[in-house]
Amino acid sequence: MSEAPANANEGCVGPTSANAGKSSACAGCPNQSACSSGTFSSPAAIAAKEKERSELQNALSNVSHVVLVLSGKGGVGKSTVSTQIAQALSSRGYSVGLLDLDICGPSVPRMAGVLQRTVHQSQSGWEPVYANPNLGIMSISFLLEESDAAVVWRGPRKNGLIKQFLVETDWGVGGLDYLIVDTPPGTSDEHISIVQFLNDARPMLSAQGASGASGAIVVTTPEEVSMADVRKELNFCKKTKVPVLGVVENMSGLQMRLADLKFMKDGTAKNGSNESSESEDCTQQVLSILKEKCPEVLSMMVATDVFPSSGLGPKGMASQYNVPYLGKLPLDPNLLKACEEGVAFVEKYSSSPAVKPLNDIVDKLILALPVEEEQDDMQE
Repeated sequence: MSEAPANANEGCVGPTSANAGKSSACAGCPNQSACSSGTFSSPAAIAAKEKERSELQNALSNVSHVVLVLSGKGGVGKSTVSTQIAQALSSRGYSVGLLDLDICGPSVPRMAGVLQRTVHQSQSGWEPVYANPNLGIMSISFLLEESDAAVVWRGPRKNGLIKQFLVETDWGVGGLDYLIVDTPPGTSDEHISIVQFLNDARPMLSAQGASGASGAIVVTTPEEVSMADVRKELNFCKKTKVPVLGVVENMSGLQMRLADLKFMKDGTAKNGSNESSESEDCTQQVLSILKEKCPEVLSMMVATDVFPSSGLGPKGMASQYNVPYLGKLPLDPNLLKACEEGVAFVEKYSSSPAVKPLNDIVDKLILALPVEEEQDDMQE
């Protein structure tokens, strides 16, 4: 049922049903006690729920597409992918919002170049921080007095802030073409909450058995340690009916120009002892020799696999789950620089190796989720 919590058991009868908490499907469900006590079915609870749904619907009524960026594994580059996709979309003229749901470790503000900025409260709600005229950003980082302050919150408080982000952020009169949502690792509170809130915000989709989220981009690195957790995320999407727009294979290999490499002499053991001397930087010497002897190699690209791919890799995993494979995003030093500098990678480092793969991913996203105005203009 559409009103079933996202973390409910299969066959949930719904928290307002007469059999709530009593059905055989309720056994072991984390919501069983609350459902059986009537917490969700009292007149006050129903009225509060309807008010919440109305607020969510009004807040997201002018957002065309909501895209979740997910991965069961930490450290695979979700925030990098989220931020640079948002930057790339905004550079193409789309109106984009970037919502940072990594409440305990928000990194989007730094990657978008808006660190240590604050949001302002107006009559229409929170005004997001703008990285450029087309890209608004919302993060808990803007609400903290100190950037290094630890956020030590339990689930209910996190869920309350996620609802505030969705309801109280004013994305502007024109609304958004795309709202990109950067999520933390795992499949717990933040993920369940955002899916349920989006279902409430888009009742027509929920009534059809679909998700209120337009879709999810699932990020992984090639090794099995990562993919083992990402498969759980794909199963989460299947259970919550969130369409998977595709799998991104991030950090698929290091790619850079040979001229940008650093060359080092290995430290050698001293007098047969176990102590080694420090490595010596001989970059300029090597580059001078190459420039003299074979200058053509300096413009060549070098590549190496940093993470060993397991089996058929992320592409095989995508095929196994019958979801699209969006491609490989190489480990590009300039992409890392762009995130540290808080700039749009596709603009500042337009000739860098990862630019084309990133633009290809953005092209596929736009193709999967076209903006209606764009379609109307094409028909005219």
